[in-house]
Amino acid sequence: MNLTQSALLPSSLPSGPRQASSGAHPRRFARLAFWLRQVVLALVLACAGAAPTHAAEITISQASIEASDEGYRLALAYSFELNRGLEDALSRGVPLYFTTEVQMTRRRWYWFDESSVSAARTVRISYNVLTRQYHTAISGQLQQSFSNLEDAMALIRRPPRWIIADNGTLKAGDVYTVGVRMRLDVAQLPKPFQVNALNNSDWRLSSDWIEFNYKPE
Repeated sequence: MNLTQSALLPSSLPSGPRQASSGAHPRRFARLAFWLRQVVLALVLACAGAAPTHAAEITISQASIEASDEGYRLALAYSFELNRGLEDALSRGVPLYFTTEVQMTRRRWYWFDESSVSAARTVRISYNVLTRQYHTAISGQLQQSFSNLEDAMALIRRPPRWIIADNGTLKAGDVYTVGVRMRLDVAQLPKPFQVNALNNSDWRLSSDWIEFNYKPE
């Protein structure tokens, strides 16, 4: 549509004082500004991680199950370091999520193996730029604060023991195969970062599945 010169004349403007539009929708502008910051930060991190680097791997150094009055508790220990890309993302306010998955199966000679236990737990680590504190939370419940990254990572490398099954779930005397792995869970990242994470080797951080046998008494 072509604009004529008359459309720009002062006589075409409405009479009386004009309301400022900047305060009409403050919430909408705030949400827009938030998403713009997220997109810009995602682009910055994408450019920072453009150079090919070797993705660090997670090693499970300890895995065992013990019976308790509350149920069967899984004890785990991991060995790994954050690469430079992940440290940079964390320092810019991007939270990281580490999810541990566990599966227990019981072998049956007459049919397929029986799946007895299937569980997952996520540990979240984040950094507050204003307070310069690292925060960790286990499945949104147990929260702790740390003054440095190494102390915060210690909780992820050696998390508290975890009840994966109630008493009575497992049959005494039977042998169960336990499978465990931990991975950086990019599906829980803010939306603007998920596409970048899926295409960046820095974010492909995971352990292999390990297996061991457990026989409840």
